[in-house]
Amino acid sequence: MNRSILNKCVLFEGLSEGSLEYALDFFNAQEKQYKKGWQLHHEGDVMRNFGLVLSGQIQVFMDDFDGNRMIMANVTPGTTFAESLCYLKRISPVNIEAVLDSTVLVMNTDRLNSPSASPSQMDLQLAGRFTAMLAGRALSMNDRIQILSKQSIREKVITLLSQHSSRESKGLVRLPFSREAMARYLGVNQSALSRELSNMAKDGIIEFKGSSFHIL
Repeated sequence: MNRSILNKCVLFEGLSEGSLEYALDFFNAQEKQYKKGWQLHHEGDVMRNFGLVLSGQIQVFMDDFDGNRMIMANVTPGTTFAESLCYLKRISPVNIEAVLDSTVLVMNTDRLNSPSASPSQMDLQLAGRFTAMLAGRALSMNDRIQILSKQSIREKVITLLSQHSSRESKGLVRLPFSREAMARYLGVNQSALSRELSNMAKDGIIEFKGSSFHIL
């Protein structure tokens, strides 16, 4: 198992070998392989597990009344998904699918839902890490709300690119989306998005090729 990928997740970041083994057992972690297009979870089922992507890419989405896919998250290596729904053990409103051949560390929250009467210090630490992970997920959802609250496609694109850029990237951004997936994530028509990206390039705002963008 790739330790560098595990260290990207707040659940396992910085743990010693012994503590890591304990944590993996605590969350009943199992490494599983999924081929591109495989469904990990179907809408309407109870979410009994959450996952950490080790390789590939997982997509969390909903279908609207017309059958159009609304992307909630594109999950890349080092990132988790479905942790809140798993903890709450509620019927899920989302579908989860592998958009690339993927390896996922599948886990559950059984020991969090039914804690020991005398939890160890490590148990308490892992519960705190899980809470921190949920807080991080809430911040990620806030990013999505910022995008959806924008009125124009250009504003949505600029907000998305700003969220994925960093001071170190020097304006270079590689999005984890195809053009179709990007349009669904932004909640806009794909053709209209392509036209707006071309207009933004003509206006000297961005340069782009495929999923790679340079913010000018």
